Amino acid sequence: MKRRKIITLIVSHLSVGGVGVALGMYLLPILIAPPSPTESEITKISSQALYSATFKKDLKDSDTFHWGEGQVSITSDFITLAGSLAPGPDYKLYLSPEFVETEVDFNRLKTEMAFVGDVETFENFVVSVPQDIDLSRYNTVVVWCETFGEFITSAKYQ
Repeated sequence: MKRRKIITLIVSHLSVGGVGVALGMYLLPILIAPPSPTESEITKISSQALYSATFKKDLKDSDTFHWGEGQVSITSDFITLAGSLAPGPDYKLYLSPEFVETEVDFNRLKTEMAFVGDVETFENFVVSVPQDIDLSRYNTVVVWCETFGEFITSAKYQ
């Protein structure tokens, strides 16, 4: 009887600890995220857009925890999102020469992609475009979770 009680306690404590770690990985990025850009900031920047596209939730590798939706605008200096992303850690924004909607495609094309910058907010975002990126060489904007190697979303802009 004593052995059974010890095993039960170990299993229950490990389960609670596992749930705590999982919740922490999900909630921490939300808690430490900077304030999102306002709709007026997004509108002002996107009014100068050279390209636009739409993030949709129904892509091949998008799921309950990995998705984006909203209007993407691309100017020579910024890429903006008027919409939302599923919260998560270490999101990166890339430009791809081909449309990508799976992790396999992302990994296959990563060496041909241009890294734009970090995505730090989940409701709207503004990311500066480095001056050495030629937007016309690419046709798709991609959000990728670097830590877990997860595809989040993408949109073809040309």
